[in-house]
Amino acid sequence: PANLVESELFGHEKGSFTGASEQRKGYFELADGGTIFLDEIGEMTPQLQAKLLRVTQDGSFQRVGSNSEIYTNARILASSNRNLEEEVKAARFREDLFYRISVIPIHLPPLRERAEDIPALIDHFVSKFCDQAGKDLTISPKTAQILEKYAWHGNVRELEHTIERAVALERSSEI
Repeated sequence: PANLVESELFGHEKGSFTGASEQRKGYFELADGGTIFLDEIGEMTPQLQAKLLRVTQDGSFQRVGSNSEIYTNARILASSNRNLEEEVKAARFREDLFYRISVIPIHLPPLRERAEDIPALIDHFVSKFCDQAGKDLTISPKTAQILEKYAWHGNVRELEHTIERAVALERSSEI
């Protein structure tokens, strides 16, 4: 919910809403002097976009339930699965915020358009999940070939979860 996101990003004061039993710093305050990563920024409500614009313009914000200004010097990295330029044209994303966060845009094509990355990702995820599960598995060439040809509409996360599931369910020494 948007009010929860606001509280997470900007913090809240004790008593500012039901369940706010103590003051809490938000991620922007905690990230002062560092970097904050905002995943799926295109999903933010217009009200949150306005608050985010303010913090990107002058580095100030208020905790939920407070009138006091807090300043932060946090670098923002943001991602979205939406084309934010199209969202701006359709009036679903603030144009001024778009230009504030698009200082150094990086376009990462979907995984299906960079199949050459898939073998390295497979190796990484098999190693990661085998380490976590205490298993020693390899991936068969045929399975790797199938994975490399798949379209991966869920991108890297879909591949990661597929490998995680395969490692969890595999009972032999090879996926």
